[in-house]
Amino acid sequence: MRVIAQIPHPQIGITVFHMNDKYIVKLEAGPMEQVFKIHQTEVAGVEGITKMLDEEFMKKAIERFNQMFLSLQEAKAKK
Repeated sequence: MRVIAQIPHPQIGITVFHMNDKYIVKLEAGPMEQVFKIHQTEVAGVEGITKMLDEEFMKKAIERFNQMFLSLQEAKAKK
């Protein structure tokens, strides 16, 4: 697996990897990650991935990160 791009975003770290005919798009926020695997025939390279990561997609990803954070905090509070 090799890094082929880092896509700038003000809130989220976005890294694109390539491995075995797939792009792996990793979104990072603090201690949490979201990973999406996309077959290389489904997008037109990094440019296509960048278009896919539009405002709506990123808004939903940030909402998921917030839900993940709350779930983690709830789990820690049960200890």
